[in-house]
Amino acid sequence: MVIDLRSDTVTKPCKTMLSVMMQAKVGDDVFREDVTVNLLEERIAKMFGKEQALFFPSGTMANQTAIKLHTQPGDQIICDKYSHIFNYESGGASFNSGVSCNLIDVNNGFFTAKDVENAINPSAYYFSKTSLVEIENTANRRGGSCWDFNEIKKIKEVCTKNNLGFHLDGARLWNALVAKKETTEQFGEVFDTISVCLSKGLGCPIGSVLVGDAKIMENAIRIRKIFGGNMRQVGYLAAAGIYALNNNVERLAQDHYKAKDLAETLSKLSVIKSVEPTETNIIIFELNKDVSEDEFVKKLAAKNIHIISMGGNKLRMVTHLDYTDAMHEKVLLALNKIA
Repeated sequence: MVIDLRSDTVTKPCKTMLSVMMQAKVGDDVFREDVTVNLLEERIAKMFGKEQALFFPSGTMANQTAIKLHTQPGDQIICDKYSHIFNYESGGASFNSGVSCNLIDVNNGFFTAKDVENAINPSAYYFSKTSLVEIENTANRRGGSCWDFNEIKKIKEVCTKNNLGFHLDGARLWNALVAKKETTEQFGEVFDTISVCLSKGLGCPIGSVLVGDAKIMENAIRIRKIFGGNMRQVGYLAAAGIYALNNNVERLAQDHYKAKDLAETLSKLSVIKSVEPTETNIIIFELNKDVSEDEFVKKLAAKNIHIISMGGNKLRMVTHLDYTDAMHEKVLLALNKIA
């Protein structure tokens, strides 16, 4: 039994999802004739109360398209120093859109409306023009933690006052919605654009969707084409997304429960210095200085349990729909034995 806790992207489609995919009605999406992808896009747009949605092969491409829609070369984005768009999208913001990032560094990772106000550049011509504020919910590098929606609304007020776009990297937004009992409509009312991933907690083999109102989304399909993201009979993949929305959202609570169980076990081990608060399906923990990060990972790997190193003696586990109850019991046992 191989237990892979490196990410929730390691899941494989179940037999029922594969069956639904193979039965999908498809067409040429470049001509906008794929019935199934059109249904998926219409459904997700409606969920968020937006006018349009567009299917992408990756969350990175969806985010990069959003940045391009909101900015001009030379502009600046306000975001967290650990944000995915800055750390894990290969410098795409600068390469694709010619923009820089003004990184906010706060202890808990959740900056405030006041922080945003302070980060906006003066209007003098020799400063970069601040055009966009971006947040990530849940926050990956912050241990899958969730934003306070009241603070999000305050940030929106600052964006409106200063004519700034507001984009949500919602790669794991489904987790946040389940954990906080919030709704897609709430987020759709606040953000100008939102990207959501189907291939993480929802278990699809591929795919993300970008939503927004018609005006901001007008050039999204052109930018997707420029980035090489146009697809043909993509309905086979969209069908997986529809199945996932029908079957795999509410069950995320099971992943959250197991993650909290793992975090509680880790917090009791003498080799662990600290465990970050665990709200959803990501557990980040730090080993004591005298404990080797590599050795800890290797000992688990020897038991066919795979986790990921984040550097600085910090490690990460991510629960997901392929992580069964039997696997969970084996991991708990292995952690106690290692300690």
